[in-house]
Amino acid sequence: MPQPRPLDLADDATAAAVHRIGLAAYAVEAELIGFDGIPALGEGLEEMRARPLRWLGAVTEAGAVAGFLAWEETRDGVSVDRLCVDPAWFRRGVASLLVRHALAELFPGRRVEVTTGAANTPAVALYERLGFTRGTDFTPVPGLRMASFTLAGSR
Repeated sequence: MPQPRPLDLADDATAAAVHRIGLAAYAVEAELIGFDGIPALGEGLEEMRARPLRWLGAVTEAGAVAGFLAWEETRDGVSVDRLCVDPAWFRRGVASLLVRHALAELFPGRRVEVTTGAANTPAVALYERLGFTRGTDFTPVPGLRMASFTLAGSR
């Protein structure tokens, strides 16, 4: 099983792996939710690197990135920007590993917010299983319904 480890996107190989995995994972989500306008699908490598995000990876013993979680600090806590798993690692606990590690080790006691496509059943189930509370769904652009989740900072 991959292990959680901070990722440094200044490293070209790491950034390329994260970008590739993000594109592959968001392509699957686009199919699930019936919307191909997910912003990250059109994001270039340098755009991704320029984002003010912190990165946590699930890294294999061989050094391959199996998935990642990226977030930014907010006034009230943490906003998860993206959680992506390489499709080759789907349904093997990588997303759970990343979120559980982040909650316990990186965000303990902090409010955590995340959104996902409302029709992304695997992601919705993950956040609900890990104790997030679903807020009001919203439609940022026509054809896209998003689900918002919050985990209060009581952990």
